Amino acid sequence: MRIDAHHHLWNYTPQDYGWIDDRMKVLRRDFTPADLAIEMASACVDASIAVQARQTLEETYWLLDLAEASPIIRGVTGWAPIADDNFAATLDQLRQKPLLKGLRHVVQAEPDGFLDAPAVNRGITTLRDTGLVYEILIFARQLAEAIRFVDRHPDQIFVLDHIAKPDIAGDSFAAWDAPFHELARRDNVSCKLSGMVTEADWQAWTPASLTPYFETALEAFGPSRLMAGSDWPVINVACSYVRWWQTISEWLVPLSPTDRQAIEAGTAARIYKIPFDSASKKETR
Repeated sequence: MRIDAHHHLWNYTPQDYGWIDDRMKVLRRDFTPADLAIEMASACVDASIAVQARQTLEETYWLLDLAEASPIIRGVTGWAPIADDNFAATLDQLRQKPLLKGLRHVVQAEPDGFLDAPAVNRGITTLRDTGLVYEILIFARQLAEAIRFVDRHPDQIFVLDHIAKPDIAGDSFAAWDAPFHELARRDNVSCKLSGMVTEADWQAWTPASLTPYFETALEAFGPSRLMAGSDWPVINVACSYVRWWQTISEWLVPLSPTDRQAIEAGTAARIYKIPFDSASKKETR
């Protein structure tokens, strides 16, 4: 079994997706569950987690509706106003949707100190007893802030997106390595092997050029806290869906069958509470 632990869906408009610049114009169209199903079938991927791309409750509910109608989308990481005074009430409403698996904020776009804000930390405290994941989307330079944040919430389940987005194209391995290892020492944090090719040279990257980052992630988190994700369709600026899964497969060859299965599906199934089989959507609720 394979689970794509990280992909997006959207109905494109320039206003809603202003971050898609001219270099990324291949992304300036709709990406639907039907498109996703074609990609997943081509790479023998069985299930997925849809992740927010806009910071609106409207999008979160839209993704949940799509997941409910889809046999392959087994959960959603949405967005909610975690720092708002009425977050608890908002969360109560969202939790009526059983396919909500977690929440995320685009912290990489926020000024330094966002994760230190009292209101954000109050929101995480509210989230703690729900069993929902909080995903951390940051650049590598924000790892020290993320470590402080995680240390305030030892009982919260966290997932680090995109191995903290090191500047692979700029060969900034050394600046990323030590704080990445430090964050990985927290057992309540897992990590997604995703979003790597878009931090590399889009035209010139090779599996070998990314291997040191994969090996470091494997060393730091271990197979039981690593999960594979595509970051589709963003990945399309640098790589096809199939090529990314082929790259992951090549990396996993030296591992045991148990460790390979953990990275390809088992970790995501455990963290997002997805039955580790081909159970129907009704059985996942």
